[in-house]
Amino acid sequence: MSRHWQLIENASLQARNTFGVQARAPWLVKLDDAAALPEALALPQLQGFVPLVLGSGSNILFAGDAPAPVLVLAASTINLFDERDGIAMVRVDAGVAWHDLVLWALQQGLMGFENLALIPGTTGASPIQNIGAYGTEVGEFITCVEVFDRDTGALARMRHAQCGFAYRDSVFKRSGSRYVVVAVEFALPRQRALRVGYAGIAEELTAMGVAQATFRDVAGAVIRLRQRKLPDPAVIGNAGSFFKNPIVGPSLAEDLQAQFPRLPVYPGAIAGTRKLSAGWLIDACGWKGFREGDAGVSASHALVLVNHGNASGAQLLALARRIAQSVQERFGVALEPEPRIVGASWQ
Repeated sequence: MSRHWQLIENASLQARNTFGVQARAPWLVKLDDAAALPEALALPQLQGFVPLVLGSGSNILFAGDAPAPVLVLAASTINLFDERDGIAMVRVDAGVAWHDLVLWALQQGLMGFENLALIPGTTGASPIQNIGAYGTEVGEFITCVEVFDRDTGALARMRHAQCGFAYRDSVFKRSGSRYVVVAVEFALPRQRALRVGYAGIAEELTAMGVAQATFRDVAGAVIRLRQRKLPDPAVIGNAGSFFKNPIVGPSLAEDLQAQFPRLPVYPGAIAGTRKLSAGWLIDACGWKGFREGDAGVSASHALVLVNHGNASGAQLLALARRIAQSVQERFGVALEPEPRIVGASWQ
């Protein structure tokens, strides 16, 4: 064992994915310092492979064993390194759990993350997926992403404009295995307008007896909503929302709303597009609460696939494909998975 990394052969990944499915990796390298990445990647056991970078495993489905060694970045430091005009600059190591960062920001009086409370995963994964919830995306607050560039073999800093953030997307996701995110820098304000008009936040605040909400109240409302709607991975295996909300053209959205007036439709991030509720579409097809063996759909949220105990990743993937096919046949809308699928392909 090195001072900065640990090498494990034939490593179990069951405890490293929130679905809790059984999978193994030929080798697992756990790094305590991103500066040791070149040393770790030069290990003989990793040669000829493109290692899979794994955070908390909250956005991944192992449909089979990992076909390559796995890298785990364990560094977990949060550093408020500058503040000007009410904007705090914060650098966060990739290994910091996302919700821990949200709680830290709330304690520091920093706004921006309140709508993103209780999202599972690590900070290093947040820019890759451009995580979002309740009308907020993390990319809004990212100024820089520190990466290890496999093409150059060196660490690099990528400014916001280079990150290519889009709905649940980024250059890090589109570039495949090129970049390993090692840290993220955020600009977090002390004051900003609250976002309480999305998906029941205002109603939850009312239920909490809050008349004049603070950003901490908004975070509390989001936590209550998520705890009520989304199953806890510590209790039942899941990866949160399994499907992206589909983006469609306005004509299709209007046609569907004419046929199904209760279908939620929101403006898309790109002008002239509309975002549909994937959860509503799946629920309308009768999947909420479905179970076949140990693979199923949450009884509280149709967007969440669950492992009741011993489902394999292949069984969960097969169920997801059936769900998507039924939505396509009934509504003419294609669903895409949010989690990364390892060991198989979506189509």
